[in-house]
Order: sequence, then C-alpha cells, then structure tokens
Amino acid sequence: MSRPILDESRIHPAVRERIASHHQDTLREVQDAVAQHAVVVVGMRHNPFCRKARKALQAAGVAFEYLEYGSYLNEWRRRNALKMWTGWSTLPMVFVKGTLVGGAEDLERLIRSGELKRLLG
Repeated sequence: MSRPILDESRIHPAVRERIASHHQDTLREVQDAVAQHAVVVVGMRHNPFCRKARKALQAAGVAFEYLEYGSYLNEWRRRNALKMWTGWSTLPMVFVKGTLVGGAEDLERLIRSGELKRLLG
C-alpha cells in the first residue's frame, strides 16, 4: 500500500521549486543522521512522547542519536517539512536502521516484543 501524494503534474510549475526546496537543510540533516546511526529519534522540546522514546531506549541500553526541532511555539515549519517527507504526522519519529518505525508507543512495542534487538542485529 502506498500513501497518496499529489502528483507533480498537478502542481503549478511556478511553485514546484519552492515545494521541492522546503527546508531541505532539515531533511538533509535527518537523512544524514539516519544514514550514520542505527537508531535516530527526531523530536521537540517539552513533548512528553519524545522524552518517553528516549527513556525507553536508554532503559533498553540502546544507543541513539537525538535531533530536536524547536518546541510547541517555534520551528513548526521545520517539523512540518519532516512530516511531509515521512508522512508521519506526530513526534517523535523513530528510525531504526534507516526505516521509520513510528513513534514512542510503536518503539515501546518493538522493545517489549524483542523485535528492536532483532532489527539491530
């Protein structure tokens, strides 16, 4: 199953570049981290679910890279670019070996089931 994405032919040429370059620096930063680290958590300040994901990984003894983009009051455009890129609408975004596995609750299920250790090999 693939998620619906507006076909580029349905986007006026005058705005395609603006869409394509929307916070590319943020996307590159996350893509680079995901390429370099086995586990990456993308989050924001003051979000209890981001804190929950980090604590779960720490308790499981799993090393991770944490990238933080603002708080509820700022940097929402950068977070929006990440949401548009992944299709994942909430934070945190947890990546394992380059694959988005979901958020804090999804991560906790992977830890409890032992699947996280299997994914990490």
